[in-house]
Amino acid sequence: MDQPRDVRALPKAHLHLHFTGSMRPATLLELAEKHRVRLPEALSSGEPPRLRATDERGWFRFQRLYDTARSVLRDEADIRRLVRETAEDEARDGSRWLEIQVDPTSYAPRLGGLIPALELILDATREASEATGVGIRVLVAANRMKSPMDARTLARLAVRYADRGVVGFGLSNDERRGLARDFDRAFAIARNGGLLAAPHGGELSGPESVRDCLDDLGAGRIGHGVRAAEDPRLMQRLADRQVTCEVCPASNVSLGVYEEPALVPLRTLFEAGVPLALGADDPLLFGSRLAAQYESARTVHGFSDAELAELARQSIRGSVAPEDVRKVLLADVDAWLAAGATG
Repeated sequence: MDQPRDVRALPKAHLHLHFTGSMRPATLLELAEKHRVRLPEALSSGEPPRLRATDERGWFRFQRLYDTARSVLRDEADIRRLVRETAEDEARDGSRWLEIQVDPTSYAPRLGGLIPALELILDATREASEATGVGIRVLVAANRMKSPMDARTLARLAVRYADRGVVGFGLSNDERRGLARDFDRAFAIARNGGLLAAPHGGELSGPESVRDCLDDLGAGRIGHGVRAAEDPRLMQRLADRQVTCEVCPASNVSLGVYEEPALVPLRTLFEAGVPLALGADDPLLFGSRLAAQYESARTVHGFSDAELAELARQSIRGSVAPEDVRKVLLADVDAWLAAGATG
């Protein structure tokens, strides 16, 4: 009997991965020891922490753990190590193109300022890309919990580095706090500078959050967007405009958005024609990297190999990879499918 094709060999693009959250658990422990950072048991046990962020207290705990993990990244060597290891993990999972999201203000105090921090991150991604063969670009993300003025500063900085590896502008953190339209000027700066607008929406809040991202921020891609499945008209709008949603099944379950993997409406969105890009979000905290998202689509949601190949194609089309890179990756997806299952 034929065995299913190896999802790790399926060429794909990874469009939803956060910088600190991409760290290996073993690296977190080693860097904590290096810098004498005391980790809470939830981060030092070797198992993914138990999280539930559907209420404010739960989100605060998640954010506190993320901030603690970020605090071990204190010097240039730490940044280069994280990026290199992330690229190696991406290559292992079949990710041929990565758009990693980072808020450089979070690292600036320890790395000499905002500009040196971003320049180091961009240089580290270039170096890791050359070493591993994974194409890597950066999305600069503003923090919804901070001032819209801060977001405008970041948008200007992101545009300044558009020719050095920055390809998009995002908006992260708890989407239930503040209004998307408060950040409209920052996103206008980013879009006018040629960057993709890719804010988070439709995860902790419902479909109205996705609509706000489209209407107020001019989103060309949505971080998560999974709650759009609750509104057929919104799904049709996303399908008609071919706005990709970066769906992260493991984090949806870990954060309590859905009680179990089978309830993530992956097939609902797929069959409605909404372009999807599976993402791992924060593997450090959710315990699941990119290939596992594809395996879950197969085993939990019944996606065939042909449908998995189409998910991979959608991730590539939803990326900002150059056209020649896209053509190669799409051809390699076809080759993966044509090769047939192994017996």
